[in-house]
Amino acid sequence: MNKHGSGGLVYSTEHGRMCPSCRAPLDACVCQRAPAPAGDGIVRVRHETKGRKGKGVTVISGVPLAGSELLALGKQLKARCGTGGTVKDGQIEIQGEHVALLMAELQKQGWTVKRSGG
Repeated sequence: MNKHGSGGLVYSTEHGRMCPSCRAPLDACVCQRAPAPAGDGIVRVRHETKGRKGKGVTVISGVPLAGSELLALGKQLKARCGTGGTVKDGQIEIQGEHVALLMAELQKQGWTVKRSGG
């Protein structure tokens, strides 16, 4: 492969990870920036254990953010709870049962929040 073919710069010591399509830093990439997911504007928080071998997680869905903004919110909420978690399929998963804490934190940030599930 040549450097102008299908390959491309994926990391720069100056800028970090690079987009292989537009060759811009991922923070400034416009070609892969997804639009914010459409929803009803209500953030839903629920606790679930199904399919997790009995381990409970708090799932936050319906946040109208995309990409790095959602990752940043997930990181902030994990730090607030003092636990781990991940962002998958447009949802934030926080380990443990932190529904009340997360609902209060999201309301403080100005989101409309509802408890979902039982």
